[in-house]
Amino acid sequence: MLSYRHGFHAGNHADVLKHFILVQLLRHMAKKDKPFWCIDTHAGAALYSLESTYARKHSEFESGITRLWAQKVLPEPLEDYVAQVRQHNPDGKLRYYPGSPQLGLQMLRRSDRLRLFELHTTESRVLEEYFSKKHIGAAAQQVMVKPGDGFNDLKSILPPVPRRGVILIDPSYEDKNDYRRVLITLREGLERFPTGTYMIWYPQVQRREAQQLPAALMRNPDIEWLHVSLSVKHPQEDGFGLHGSGVYIVNPPYTLLGMLRKVMPFLVQILAQDNGARFTLDKQLK
Repeated sequence: MLSYRHGFHAGNHADVLKHFILVQLLRHMAKKDKPFWCIDTHAGAALYSLESTYARKHSEFESGITRLWAQKVLPEPLEDYVAQVRQHNPDGKLRYYPGSPQLGLQMLRRSDRLRLFELHTTESRVLEEYFSKKHIGAAAQQVMVKPGDGFNDLKSILPPVPRRGVILIDPSYEDKNDYRRVLITLREGLERFPTGTYMIWYPQVQRREAQQLPAALMRNPDIEWLHVSLSVKHPQEDGFGLHGSGVYIVNPPYTLLGMLRKVMPFLVQILAQDNGARFTLDKQLK
């Protein structure tokens, strides 16, 4: 896990799914006057250059955010998400992609707070510098960056002071134990903060643990949840590569289901790489 660098994958189809949903969750939170916290257990870097050596190695963004960037008309939730990306590309050329920490910062009000965990030593140093007062000014007072294991450390800040929050749990899953730890972290989080909105991202890869995680998440009998997955192609015959991803949301906003029903068919059409592209949408709501 410590070798993982998200810069190789920034802006790919998995980021599109994860980040457009994150934007909608934060947008919903901001509709009420009461403050909220945005918490990211595996923050990564805040902003990625799509012209970097990392990003250009496989140019995964070209089959992700670039496809939305080129569209003249998008469904409103996707336009909202792309507008967040445009803030870093004011001349209209796609050069930079904001990670979840930066998206969180952009959508906070002055009363809201951003709490970031990052275990990778290089990434955590980048985060600390990026969110320093020298770099972002007074907004630095709203942000806490903690180098460390978000799986273990999340419970130390739950429940958040305002009792409102979005918690993003999206490890790299390079370590197969991450799948098990996601389930433990969610359970422990709900014990401390049962009314929080939890968002879990996972990859669709040819690995037993990845295939078992969605079913394990959806076995939670006593909570409300939504589960959406996006496959952009058939799995590769050699068993390698990312063919899609999924997002599982606990305590989702009441508007999220209807929004996903409208947007996901469009997203499949835009991001499809072959005829294996499809989406699934499951729910347990009262």
